[in-house]
Amino acid sequence: MTGNTAPSQANARRTVISVDAMGGDAGPAVVVAGIAKSAKKNPNIRFLLHGPVEQLEPLVARRKNLKDRVEIRDARDVVTMEDKPSQVMRNGKGTSMWSALESVRNGDAAGVVSCGNTGALMALSMLRLRKLPGVNRPAIAILWPSRNPQGFNVMLDVGADVRADAEDLLQYALMGTSYTRNSMDLPCPRVGLLNVGTEEHKGRAELKEAYSLISRNAEKANYEFVGFVEGSDIPGDIADVIVTDGFTGNVAIKTGEGTASLLRSAMREAFEYSVLSRLAALLAYTSLARLSKRIDPRRVNGGIFLGLNGTVVKSHGGADATGVSAAVKLAFLLAEQGFAEKLAARVASAVELAQDDATSADAERPGDSTSGIKE
Repeated sequence: MTGNTAPSQANARRTVISVDAMGGDAGPAVVVAGIAKSAKKNPNIRFLLHGPVEQLEPLVARRKNLKDRVEIRDARDVVTMEDKPSQVMRNGKGTSMWSALESVRNGDAAGVVSCGNTGALMALSMLRLRKLPGVNRPAIAILWPSRNPQGFNVMLDVGADVRADAEDLLQYALMGTSYTRNSMDLPCPRVGLLNVGTEEHKGRAELKEAYSLISRNAEKANYEFVGFVEGSDIPGDIADVIVTDGFTGNVAIKTGEGTASLLRSAMREAFEYSVLSRLAALLAYTSLARLSKRIDPRRVNGGIFLGLNGTVVKSHGGADATGVSAAVKLAFLLAEQGFAEKLAARVASAVELAQDDATSADAERPGDSTSGIKE
């Protein structure tokens, strides 16, 4: 272990976030700039930074507000975006990603942030932190700007696993409601199941079965099931939690990011078209700045891995300093709330109860191999 500073007594009282410095597309300079922005905004945070010490020490030294707030842990290898998760699991022990996760596993940090390979990060997270009891597949949950009073909806899964059967979707609903309950202070979140239409007869067989499972467990798990929702409802006010499989969720989030980028570019071109349009932009500057901030995907950068024994936040690989800072903020807030412990206590027991209920329901329907919607 190599550190540029020794933790002081004051530092020991701060919340420690473990950061993989080498995962981003733009390299460690952007990651260090991001944690510097976080340090400037939040005096109660310090960092464990993982990567080659000879690269990180000069970058940290240039940021005066990181003095006495960063400990560097030397990790010689890097997980690239091209690396296969299976290869990383076998040969990734010397990487910055492994080192960052190990800090959480050992209790040295309250959460980890990485901009690296999503598949590798999920694989290593399951290997080092393990899944919560009863969870088949962890999910990645993200905040999506919405018309709800809280300003955001939670959507999961957005890429942890492209497959999801009915029981997986039920577990996503349970984990998503626990996340929403803790992060947004909503005692009884509304859950919607993403489909190609809101009619009960639409969708694949696993969606219809998931509809039945999620509906049956709503009262027990203290959430309101609003039924099927469509893509247009993701930023709407019909549901607080949107449940879907990782393939659909990942396509949706990338489409949203692309649409937001297109909208910003189109508005910029429109307001630069003529002298009058430039004058109109000047007069509307405050409102345009507010709109730009609201649709800026960087401010909600960071997907939380749900279903693990620890807090892991995946930042977008192409995140800039603002995006990295947002991901760090999310990890810090969840750590301050003791979210990992709450999730372990609430979700694991809820999943086990739900699985028992689903098993009992299946036993009551002998010979029915295509569990449809309960009439």
